[in-house]
Amino acid sequence: MLRIAWKMLVGDRGKYMGIIIGIALASVIMIQQPGMLLSMLAHTYSFITDVSLPGIWVMDPQVRHVDDARAMQDTQLYRVRGVAGVDWAVPLYKGSQKVRLKNGESVGCNLLGLDDATLIGGPAVMAQGSLADLREPESVIVDESGARGRLAQPSDIPGQPSTPVRVGDVLEINDHRAVVVGIAKGTPSFMGQPVLYTTYNRAKAFALSERKNLAFILAQAKSGEDAAAVARRITAQTGLAAYTAAEFKNKSLFYMIRNTNILINFGFVVLVGFVIGAAVTGQIFYNFTLDNLRYFGVFKAMGAGRRLLVRMILIQALSVGCIGFGLGAGLTAGFAALMSGGNGPSMSISWQLLLGSGGAVLFIVLAAALMSIRKVLRLEAAVVFKG
Repeated sequence: MLRIAWKMLVGDRGKYMGIIIGIALASVIMIQQPGMLLSMLAHTYSFITDVSLPGIWVMDPQVRHVDDARAMQDTQLYRVRGVAGVDWAVPLYKGSQKVRLKNGESVGCNLLGLDDATLIGGPAVMAQGSLADLREPESVIVDESGARGRLAQPSDIPGQPSTPVRVGDVLEINDHRAVVVGIAKGTPSFMGQPVLYTTYNRAKAFALSERKNLAFILAQAKSGEDAAAVARRITAQTGLAAYTAAEFKNKSLFYMIRNTNILINFGFVVLVGFVIGAAVTGQIFYNFTLDNLRYFGVFKAMGAGRRLLVRMILIQALSVGCIGFGLGAGLTAGFAALMSGGNGPSMSISWQLLLGSGGAVLFIVLAAALMSIRKVLRLEAAVVFKG
């Protein structure tokens, strides 16, 4: 009987394909939109994730998120080093600077200045070159997405692709010569701006004349010390804001959620996709059941019990649900693969996201099956033989 239920389902190809397409489209929306949201939110603190070594971030008390760097006096570094429980503390410059390309175009970039001695805060993975090459004169490292994207040199021939930045190329930062010594792998910034790495003192030379240049102090608690407790101690003794890496991530994330409508906008699209998917799937599946009532009536007349009829309908609903969800998830994964490696937020697909969207699809098909089950169980077998 279950095989008959499957043949009934695929026999009406129009409704069968309509149900699958409806579920697939709903799945695409319920996976793609949250995936984009999660990726965009993760990019708000991607810089903290990439700079994974320090456990404590120290900054001006007015800083609201990681991109809201407010310069401090260099003397604050020594105050932090003097706090009990601090193993080491190094400076970090973070600012926006203009880079002039060979064709005269200016591109806004994020310039990061790392501690000259330790280079703490640098990229963890290098595509070309070495982090130690930053000790060479006038040297900078460019992130991979920026090298292939906005910093790429336009071709002299119209219609031809741009030439990515390579090791040995020369850039100009505020009238200062900068030699590219490496290409780094990293998470693209939220706004897609290229990222340049250099040493702290060289970053101050590249930057325009400013009285304050210290954006963050990266610190680490001594072995056996609780990082959160040391951060509170730094705040109490220096008056600066100090957070663990996890706390600073949450601060940046919650700032984005509180001060933008990004969560409401994406949530509304997901809700619309769920409602439309439920409406389309439920309507088509219910009509499919109505068209096949005579067959269910025959089955009841032949002695098929209520449990068997329910199993037949559930098999039909779960079959189209699995096929439609698999198709939608596959299309979304393919789209995510095409977006990966770009210059901005792409799409993040996790097993938790697939599990949640799969649960929503399961709810849709079970709700559609429930309507059909009620109709079939109320059917009188004798009705199919009248007339």
